[in-house]
Amino acid sequence: MELTIFTDGGARGNPGPAAAGVVIFCRKKIICQAGIYLGRKTNNEAEYLAVKLALDLVEKYGQSKLAAINFYLDSQLVVSQLEGKYKIKAANLKPLAVAVKKQLQRLKSPAHFFYHSREKNKLADSLVNIALDCRD
Repeated sequence: MELTIFTDGGARGNPGPAAAGVVIFCRKKIICQAGIYLGRKTNNEAEYLAVKLALDLVEKYGQSKLAAINFYLDSQLVVSQLEGKYKIKAANLKPLAVAVKKQLQRLKSPAHFFYHSREKNKLADSLVNIALDCRD
């Protein structure tokens, strides 16, 4: 089984009130979606926390024996860092990247990260905005 996961994180201000949105697909059907308020974060922290939220949901719902997990994000920086193409220089992002990598090791499933334009990530983006609007 393979999962396709769309994540988005956003902050109103940088840093500012932030939220994460996640949509998980299996065989082209949504099996889980969530949007959560994160408090005061940067945009990049919110993007990482959205990936972490997705992995939390995968672990919580016991998805095992996954052939692969394919993540689609609209943050080229986070994609490039998680794929190992860019070094993580920001001290606030290093622990988040380590946490994501530890979760992936526990799942023992290959993960791939792809950049996806914001226009193609509308559902995850809308979950971010709903979570933020509910806090205003």
